[in-house]
Amino acid sequence: MNFSNNIFKIVFFARAGQGAKSIAEVLAQSAMAEGKFVQAFSFYGPQRSGAPTKTYVKISDKPIRNHEPIVDPDVAVVLDDTLIKSENVANNLDDDESLIINTIKTEKVIRKEIHDFKGNIKTIDANMIAMDIIGRNYTNGIILGKLIQVIEIVKLETAVEQFKRIFEKKIGETLTKKNILAIEKGYDSL
Repeated sequence: MNFSNNIFKIVFFARAGQGAKSIAEVLAQSAMAEGKFVQAFSFYGPQRSGAPTKTYVKISDKPIRNHEPIVDPDVAVVLDDTLIKSENVANNLDDDESLIINTIKTEKVIRKEIHDFKGNIKTIDANMIAMDIIGRNYTNGIILGKLIQVIEIVKLETAVEQFKRIFEKKIGETLTKKNILAIEKGYDSL
């Protein structure tokens, strides 16, 4: 894990309703449970389902004093690959930083769409995995698992515990178990 200015910064690009805020919460709670300092907050443009959103997570071993949106992330996560055309998802990502995208497209195709990005591109077909495991297009847990695999900023076990703690009463035991399986599948994906 590479901390620039002692803070690891993640930006999630999603559409309203895709669960970026939920996985940011799980990630933030996991980091806190492991003794780290965090900030997690969202930015919504037009507040309607399907509108583009950004969610920010900052994680550090020291208190975080800056409450600004992230303009120079260490990782960008894209929950909907159609956002590549309307959002600058690789903005300020360096060659040693990562872009994680929910897509069926290959890395080669993504590189053509994002011309100037030379860093790591990690793709995952979270839609297919979600339909196989959950039976619904709930991709955010799969993306969370992939993110944890790529950045190793929290332990998978901690994220699973926090997901269960936060969501079991909200979504029920059965759906929680399916989502945990989806998180693990995202983590185990190549």
